[in-house]
Amino acid sequence: MPPEAALDIAREDGLDLVEVAANSRPPVCRIMDYGKFKYEQKKKGANKKTQSASLKEVKLRPGTDQHDLNFKLGNARKFLMAGDKVKVTVMFRGREMVHTYRGREQLNAVIEQLGPIAKVESSPRMEGRFMSMILVADREAVAEAKRAEEAEEVAEGKSEEATGEATTEAAATETPDAGEEAKPSS
Repeated sequence: MPPEAALDIAREDGLDLVEVAANSRPPVCRIMDYGKFKYEQKKKGANKKTQSASLKEVKLRPGTDQHDLNFKLGNARKFLMAGDKVKVTVMFRGREMVHTYRGREQLNAVIEQLGPIAKVESSPRMEGRFMSMILVADREAVAEAKRAEEAEEVAEGKSEEATGEATTEAAATETPDAGEEAKPSS
């Protein structure tokens, strides 16, 4: 279709004639509302830029046992390795409010265990019956920890290959047990 005819059709419909592929032969054009197209492109671009770190929360109690604390801190470590912020909250109930030092001890234990890969963004503070702090990942330490984990996985893979080869060699050279009696041939 000649460009003049396409331009007339676009004007009749109140739309624009937009060149889509200028380098192709013949050039490709499309009839569309160009203002609406640009608005939608801008809207899509704005959504892609808002990838900020989300805030994950780990809740504890003043009497949380060491094993449970380690389990929850394992999850917090995963969150930090993924680049998220972690809010660690100690909840107090009833008479536990008198012993807020136990909650502070819990949070200090958290800082001690996650210290190598995390920085304290907001120090522990009381908010009603909750004591909380926010941890954020230390980028250099997280990158170093990921490299160490990858190196460990590679080393484990090599050791598994070596043990697998050793067991197949042992199975091939295995002799019958001495306890088995030889059967006479008939």
